[in-house]
Amino acid sequence: MMNVLKAVSTPVPKRLRDLIREIRSSRTAADERAVVNKECATIRDSFRDQDNTYRCRNVAKLLYIHMLGYPAHFGQLECMKLIASPKFTDKRIGYLGAMLLLDERQDVHLLITNSLKNDLNHQTQYIQSLALCTLGAICSTEMSRDLAGEVEKMIKSSNAYIKKKAILCAFGIIRKVPDLMEMYIPATRSLLNEKNHGVLLTAVCLITEMSEKSPDTLHHFRKVCLVPQLVRILKNLIMAGYSPEHDVSGVSDPFLQVKILRLLRILGHNDAEASETMNDILAQVATNTDTSKNVGHAILYEIVLTIMGIQSEAGLRVLAVNILGRFLLNNDKNIRYVALNTLLRVVNADYNAVQRHRTTIVDCLKDPDVSIRRRAIELSFALINHNNIRGMMKELLLFLETCDPEFKSDCCSNIVMAASKYSPNKRWHIDTVLKVLTTAGNYIKGDVVTIAIQLVSETSSLHAYSVQQLYRALYSDITQQPLAQVAAWCIGEYGELLNTPSGEDEEPLHVTEDEVITLLERVLSNNNSAVVTKEYVITALMKLSSRFPASTLRLKQIIAIYGSSTNVELQQRSVEYTNVFSKFDHIRSALLEHMPLIEAHPHSLDVSYQEKNDYSSLLSESVSRPAQENVLSTLPTENGLFDLISSNGIQPAPHVETGKGGIAADLLDLLGDMPPVQNTVVPPVNDLLDNFLQPPAHQNNLVNGTSYLPVVTAFNKDGLLIEFNCQRANNDATKTVINMTATNSSQFPMLDFVFQAAVPKSFQLNLQSPSGNRLLPNNAGHVTQVIQLNNPQKQPIRMRLRITYTQNGRSINEMGEVSTFPSELWQ
Repeated sequence: MMNVLKAVSTPVPKRLRDLIREIRSSRTAADERAVVNKECATIRDSFRDQDNTYRCRNVAKLLYIHMLGYPAHFGQLECMKLIASPKFTDKRIGYLGAMLLLDERQDVHLLITNSLKNDLNHQTQYIQSLALCTLGAICSTEMSRDLAGEVEKMIKSSNAYIKKKAILCAFGIIRKVPDLMEMYIPATRSLLNEKNHGVLLTAVCLITEMSEKSPDTLHHFRKVCLVPQLVRILKNLIMAGYSPEHDVSGVSDPFLQVKILRLLRILGHNDAEASETMNDILAQVATNTDTSKNVGHAILYEIVLTIMGIQSEAGLRVLAVNILGRFLLNNDKNIRYVALNTLLRVVNADYNAVQRHRTTIVDCLKDPDVSIRRRAIELSFALINHNNIRGMMKELLLFLETCDPEFKSDCCSNIVMAASKYSPNKRWHIDTVLKVLTTAGNYIKGDVVTIAIQLVSETSSLHAYSVQQLYRALYSDITQQPLAQVAAWCIGEYGELLNTPSGEDEEPLHVTEDEVITLLERVLSNNNSAVVTKEYVITALMKLSSRFPASTLRLKQIIAIYGSSTNVELQQRSVEYTNVFSKFDHIRSALLEHMPLIEAHPHSLDVSYQEKNDYSSLLSESVSRPAQENVLSTLPTENGLFDLISSNGIQPAPHVETGKGGIAADLLDLLGDMPPVQNTVVPPVNDLLDNFLQPPAHQNNLVNGTSYLPVVTAFNKDGLLIEFNCQRANNDATKTVINMTATNSSQFPMLDFVFQAAVPKSFQLNLQSPSGNRLLPNNAGHVTQVIQLNNPQKQPIRMRLRITYTQNGRSINEMGEVSTFPSELWQ
């Protein structure tokens, strides 16, 4: 009687559908939390009462609460109890709870192993299936090792339903513990003879995972001729008639086709024999697949990746590129994006085939979708060559005029780089760069300014044409800062050529000196002009004082105004230039002579201007100086001499010997705080430059506790020179610091340069990070790396070297040994 009364008094817990309805009807997040907290408290009380009647219902509600993001860890043990229950409904909820609430970091996770083992051997296939799914989802390393044998037995089962579940479970175990792969290899080959598509699909996934995880396993599958079996399966799929069980939009089992194609790509990579075997079937699939539905596009996309990923025939590669070309004509934006993205990946594999679709690719620049435009612009730059440079540049400049601001900066840089590499002549090159300067406005990167200045400087035959075009552009718009900087530099350098016939189609300008100065003064007084632009203009005005002698007084007055500027850089320039006018007017013309031609170099925004020892790279180092073209700006300054000289390419008179009070002494006493110099010799600029660029001679002396020894040539082959500058730190014979320097004297760059070293076990070696991984040709740059060596036994130093790099598309691997280290390092 008491049990009956107790049963009547116990409230029946809420059903899952009622809980879902109540939570969804909550108006605010606070109301939802209140409902969840109340229900969690009720579930806890039910678990505490040890009442088994509604445990399954409570765990189901708890899993829904967990899916909403609320904590439900207190239900883990209840899931274990449901798994141990003999009822299928209880086991189903229990295993689902285990997959959602348990992981290998939980202690409860270990308790489930025995239950899984029992259920894997259960007589009911559905309970076995539950155990296999759970094991594949939450297996730990220990659990995988304990139950891998049970899964292997189930793979050999005659029941296709259990077999595919077991294969998927083995897939999860191999991902967790790759060492167990060998256990499943013998069973894989027979799996491909199955007729059940579910078993075939899971088997292909398992073989793919094994091949990706282990090169030895991949070699085994190639050796047992797995490719012909896959080709046979794929051929049966495309040749078979209509099968309602596997048909998707008229295509027979596209999921299995895609998985097989991916596995063929892995097996055929760098394997000529396997690639030859699959060439015919790839062509058949590519030509017989229906492209009217999206499922056909998915298969064709996988076909393209497979053809490009193996050693396929040339005709097959052209077919793959043509498939991507048809994708570009599709109305679906996703398909067009995939086509552009894939073409960008394969453009190096078959450049000519991609070139045939250049018109379609350029049309994608007008697409309203920003992602498609981004891929189209990247691919367009990849397709530029000497033959199509004019047409492609015309399209890209039109795109630059109308593109979003986010594209302008990178687009400008790429246009300038492409023009430098493929320009048909200097006139076209200059016109293109000027078009970029006038079109992109203030979105241009600073390096483009440097490249434009160098381009004009090195093209002496077009100085008049360039300065006249820049004057016209600046006169039309003074708000574009990069344009103003380049124009100011050129007007200051070649201002006297503004009215000179250039010999080109353009008629010469007819401007007066006052008009030129007024234009620069407008730029200088414009509140929107950047400080760097004003620095360019002040230096240009200083240079014009030697080009326009009649306007010297006006130029001097304009420059003197900025002697009280709040900007230190502008103030310093004004003061120093004013001192030249007042104290050294007799040598001003010599100081303001034309800059010498800057040596030509590969115009690269990401490489050349990063090499510190390249003469041309030194020109762009001074960010705050408008005249980046003078290497003397990097020299140590003393009382403003070289600071003044570096302001705009001003050079001292070559090799002037003076006595007391001579020109050199006056120059050094420019600011009035230097004593007179006796018998001073001002070296030529070239001598100063040579002395600066050359490294100090390596002498065997002791400086600040460090011994400097002669340079050791470690490697010299095919233009690659590696030298060691050895130092014995703190006069300690057990510690050596080696500064490695690598240079490239060949005509082609060395990319992905990696230097490695090894020493005997009695030594301790530490390689620090290198300064870069590119070696420019013709000794235009270098890579340095510091090697720290500990020699506790003071033995003669021996070192083995390994050098890898890529040149002209070839991967080069070199070995070497160095045993000519100076004996002073260990004595």
